[in-house]
Amino acid sequence: MPDDSLPPLTLRLRVRVSLRLLFSVRRHDFRAARTFMAMTFPKDPPVVRVLKFISWALTQMWCTIPDAMRHTRFATKVSKVPTWLKDGNPLANHPWAERPQATLAKVADTVVIGCGLAGCAVAYHWGRKAPLGRKLVALDMADAATGSAGRNEGLVVMGRYYHMVVQTVLPYLHEVRRDLTAEQQMQLAKQFAAHYAQACYRNGDMVERTVREEGFDCDYAREGWVQARDEDQQASLAESVRMALKSGYTDWMSITPEEVKRRTGMNVRHNAGFSIAAASFHPAKWCWSLLGRGMESSRVEHFSRTKTLGIDDASDEYIVRTERGEIRARHVVLCTESYTPLLMPQFHDLIRATQTQAASGPGGPPEMKPHVGISGSRGFFGRHGGETMIGSDATRVPDREAGRIQPSRFLTHYLCTELQTAFGRAPYTITNEWSGTVSYTPDEYPVVGVFDGRSQYILGGMAGSGTAVSFNGARCIVNRILGDTSEPDDYPYDYFSPMRLLDPAEHKWPKLEEAT
Repeated sequence: MPDDSLPPLTLRLRVRVSLRLLFSVRRHDFRAARTFMAMTFPKDPPVVRVLKFISWALTQMWCTIPDAMRHTRFATKVSKVPTWLKDGNPLANHPWAERPQATLAKVADTVVIGCGLAGCAVAYHWGRKAPLGRKLVALDMADAATGSAGRNEGLVVMGRYYHMVVQTVLPYLHEVRRDLTAEQQMQLAKQFAAHYAQACYRNGDMVERTVREEGFDCDYAREGWVQARDEDQQASLAESVRMALKSGYTDWMSITPEEVKRRTGMNVRHNAGFSIAAASFHPAKWCWSLLGRGMESSRVEHFSRTKTLGIDDASDEYIVRTERGEIRARHVVLCTESYTPLLMPQFHDLIRATQTQAASGPGGPPEMKPHVGISGSRGFFGRHGGETMIGSDATRVPDREAGRIQPSRFLTHYLCTELQTAFGRAPYTITNEWSGTVSYTPDEYPVVGVFDGRSQYILGGMAGSGTAVSFNGARCIVNRILGDTSEPDDYPYDYFSPMRLLDPAEHKWPKLEEAT
């Protein structure tokens, strides 16, 4: 039955929306279109993909999107500030705002570059563990949590489920471990997945415990993460659940459409995946809490708006060159994620900048439940206070475009139609729209460890799952630098070393275990 409260779907509305979409097309729209075609029509030849995409896009522009725009509007001036950052940054321009005459530290035990999820975690662990006299300097070229840490979905994920890790690692092993049989490659992929899951599970519990014990105000709630699956993905979902149960890494189950509706308010036709122990939080507040607590110690200093220009090896130490001067340090930790290849060219094509985007604003479907992670078939959704967030994309961009805010307006319009399909019609105003760049490795598996054979560490390549790796990974790197062996190290060299990417032929690969 037609909704008489909505404006009619007139020819004028169709033309206006279509023209607005055409005039908003930018270069990234074409990149995102390639990603969409590869994901939606993976088995079709290139020409058929393009024809199907054109047909789909025309239908979207003339029918589906105009219909969604009957109850959705864009603010007169849409801000590019992410929703997590729009209320201000308590560590903005630190320390220069309060102490304009402050000077950059000249010497440090360790310099961490990048103050996002990983860098702030390094500062926190260092402040708790390091003895007096061992100073850490945390640098960021902008302000803490303004990179991908402040532009994401707002979930503490439990990492990629076991089956997914097997599927992403296996193709890389086909390339670099041709000395192994297919069965041996599969066994090695399972070993990679097991070590990843073990580390991520501990990470998730550590985050919750830290929030509770420290009293951090970061809107933390552990309600899980629902991930919709289409009809043609049901067999894979069932296999992933079976493999999770068999491996013992059971934070992954299949739930019915009725259960999806109860937990999220989302309407689906088929079973969905459910990560039981995932949580929602305010990612920027989490970073600021970690860094702020670290700076309460005399052993941690933070300098924002201090761009690192290069790192020179000076035999028994490193010289970190910045726009504000040089710092001599015994250890360096790169927490630069998608910016890494700009600083370390050897990571080009190994740390791959990948753009995601999101939009938010007041309104949206009242049926959407807060605190739970919600992923539809083509995008993610979330309710935060009185606002609704929508987001999607995973398109690689050139190294030089890491961190640029260049969201696709077409994609935002499309996500509005997905929101309507999943939850029904509801008034919605988009006030903020942004993008961020995460980083992927060729095997979509993190790198945690030394990459120069001495004392330069990297924590990155987390494939959009930084909240599943960064806190525990930072703990392990800090322990290695301090020589602390009293705690378990969940990132063994054989699996997580960046050398498996930089020099796979010489990398010390894990020994094969008995087949499971």
